[in-house]
Amino acid sequence: MTQADIGLIGLGVMGANLALNIADNGYKVAVFNRTPDQTDALIKNAAHLRDQFIPCYSLEELTAAIKAPRPIIMMIPAGDPVDQQIAALTPWLGEGDFMIDAGNSSFHDTNRRYQELADTPFTFVGMGVSGGAEGARHGPSIMVGASPEAYARIEPILKAIAAKHNGEPCCALMGPEGAGHFVKTLHNGIEYADMQMIAEIHEVLSKTLGLSIKEQAEVFAKWNEGPLASYLVEITANVMGVVDEESGKPILDVILDTAGQKGTGRWSAVEAHMLGVPATGIDAAVAARCISSQRALRQEIAKVYPATDKPLTWEEKQTGIKACENAMIAGKIAAYAEGFDVLTAGSKEYGWSLPLGDIARIWREGCIIRSRFLDEIASAYDENPELKSLYLAPSIAARMKEAVPYLREMLAKAILSGIPVPALSSALGSFDLSRQKRTAAYVIQGQRDFFGQHGFERTDKEGSGFHGPWPAGGA
Repeated sequence: MTQADIGLIGLGVMGANLALNIADNGYKVAVFNRTPDQTDALIKNAAHLRDQFIPCYSLEELTAAIKAPRPIIMMIPAGDPVDQQIAALTPWLGEGDFMIDAGNSSFHDTNRRYQELADTPFTFVGMGVSGGAEGARHGPSIMVGASPEAYARIEPILKAIAAKHNGEPCCALMGPEGAGHFVKTLHNGIEYADMQMIAEIHEVLSKTLGLSIKEQAEVFAKWNEGPLASYLVEITANVMGVVDEESGKPILDVILDTAGQKGTGRWSAVEAHMLGVPATGIDAAVAARCISSQRALRQEIAKVYPATDKPLTWEEKQTGIKACENAMIAGKIAAYAEGFDVLTAGSKEYGWSLPLGDIARIWREGCIIRSRFLDEIASAYDENPELKSLYLAPSIAARMKEAVPYLREMLAKAILSGIPVPALSSALGSFDLSRQKRTAAYVIQGQRDFFGQHGFERTDKEGSGFHGPWPAGGA
């Protein structure tokens, strides 16, 4: 019997779709699921691709069915299930084999697993996959953390199944260890910020312009033809255009206002803090989801502080729409700038040399945050691989200078009207701090030295550890 080119464990929606994608691109796949019914269902529904699969019902059978050295993808829940699967699989692996964790694992776990298997005959690969079920089936964005040797073994398969942007596969080696999962984590963090900003813009359009959801669907569809062209803007227009069959209302009017989260947004925020890099848009988006989940408490607080603010409106509707469009452009730039700052810091901290230009390129198709703007980011890093901040890229700076005044105008109306805009407010605050020659941090340093003798540096002398002539008892 012909052996498979690759194995895949875990045939839930994502795993099954990824297996079908691999088979669709001409590769033979050995598949295994803990519950045999899932394996049988995949084969039964594979139609013309059925012969591309080798169904397996034990790990021994799975490993025997794959050409050596064996690459085996695990598309299973993150955390303990991955460690358990590694332990169960390792007795059946041989020289040069490697396990590929394609789930949303913490990159810290991936680093640990990579190191734990360093002295074994086989190795470990952490692979970030973005694009949801549809992307897994027809082409995701793929971020790989692996040794160059392991990546070379699976590169042809991964590039074949990845999304394509102008014929270029959206797949690249990010570096060793957990580099791939780290990049995927920040992808999801930027995704959180982008989604929250879109939701905030919706509220402004509703409350300051009185636009119906149907009218907003048309606005977002038009925006998707310009600089804001992206998957999230596109699907927002689509979601806004759907009518609930049961009530006859726009579907958004009947969706409960509690947003779920699976953890990667929080991880992004935590990693940013640990690296000492601001990610205020991500922070605000995570906080907004947490507050949304406290629906019962919000109802109580709303009774004490009812919405009495009268929304400030634009005299001319198109002026308001233009302001909101540019506000979202500025917010998106800020979210990307902060996200890439965290990637840069993580790259230095872990010695990965993350390919920032390649990251922008492989995010242009397949993933959730794919957008036209990523072309500009990729070009910015091509022009200057040592770019310290996206804010310094000439083309991006030109966009930001044009868009920020509209963001200020929109935020002023929203805040004075009592409309919550935490992510967009944070984006502007972070940007404004970033462009200050001198911030108010000297006040904080004075306070720290007063109560804790922490010392400070001076503007007129070299060195550190200076102290102020504070009143007795200050420390």
